[in-house]
Amino acid sequence: MNKMLKVGVLKEIKPMEARIALVPHAVAELVAMGCEVWVQSSAGELSGFSDEAYLKAGARLATGAEELFAKAQLIVKVKEPVQGDLDLLQDHHLLFCYLHLAPNPTLTAALCDIGLTAVAFETVQEGKRLPLLAPMSEIAGRVSVQAGIHYLHRSMGGKGILLGGVPGAEPGKVVVIGAGVAGQNAAMAAAASGAQVVAFDRSADALRSIEALAPNITGVYSYQGAIAKAMEDADLVVGAVLIPGARAPKVVSREMVAAMPDGGVIVDISIDQGGCIETMRATDYRNPVFTEEGVIHMGVTNMPGAVPRTASEALSGAILSYVQRLAAGQLREYGPLSDGINVSNGKIVLPALLE
Repeated sequence: MNKMLKVGVLKEIKPMEARIALVPHAVAELVAMGCEVWVQSSAGELSGFSDEAYLKAGARLATGAEELFAKAQLIVKVKEPVQGDLDLLQDHHLLFCYLHLAPNPTLTAALCDIGLTAVAFETVQEGKRLPLLAPMSEIAGRVSVQAGIHYLHRSMGGKGILLGGVPGAEPGKVVVIGAGVAGQNAAMAAAASGAQVVAFDRSADALRSIEALAPNITGVYSYQGAIAKAMEDADLVVGAVLIPGARAPKVVSREMVAAMPDGGVIVDISIDQGGCIETMRATDYRNPVFTEEGVIHMGVTNMPGAVPRTASEALSGAILSYVQRLAAGQLREYGPLSDGINVSNGKIVLPALLE
């Protein structure tokens, strides 16, 4: 057996980010295959996983980030590195996490300056599937509707409607832009509430799939005029446009937003890749919303972070087999991983980032 890379599971320091990339059961499987796994102390606490659970799984505890970066070669985390992480990353590290570099040239340049190799969860592809993005897209889609329902309350500045309606009162209208994994989960959650849902996409197959989820979902081709008309009486709009590895296109203009009724809500799941709503900007859970053109906007860049226990379990299960391959030194041997490299040895590698 080839010598295994030492794996480090980092504590997230991005504001209001409580997820951890690998849960104790996943760590135990890495240890069983011969990996030395270091977990930063208290990294899993906010997701409900104690240091003791990691020790029982066979992990070694690093007292702080400095020790973890010094011990580990393969750094596994959830969100893109922020300044405290960048100060400790070195050229010999292999970084595996969500990166979303397309809208963040500053981070791209910083990683190139360090000279490390970074593989992004969201650019690992198996055929047309994005297996490491899918679980968080599922959660983000559902959370977007939960958040939308909350901000439609009058006490939160919204229109004061119950999205699903009741006997004697009409249900609300939800517009979902993008019928991929996130869009499908948003549409499904909105339909389950009783709302009338209109979903837009450029793929006829995607529209067929999303319509099959519930009888109160209608799939429509993404003509700009059709989106504009649908938004005129929308209560909640969910942006879920994705081009793998690339910046999201601005599908919804300021004029479309201005035409929405005051007190409506927009949640942009695609904000990680720059967002598909012209009036949207990135926010976090400390101050998640702002109002523009009379409409409440939510652009939280780590939407699944609201449910860190669920999100950590789902993410860990999705990435484990890829972490095992990386730990075994198979980065260049396995196409989905090698094709998912964003930067390496000071250069941008991913074609979508070069466009």
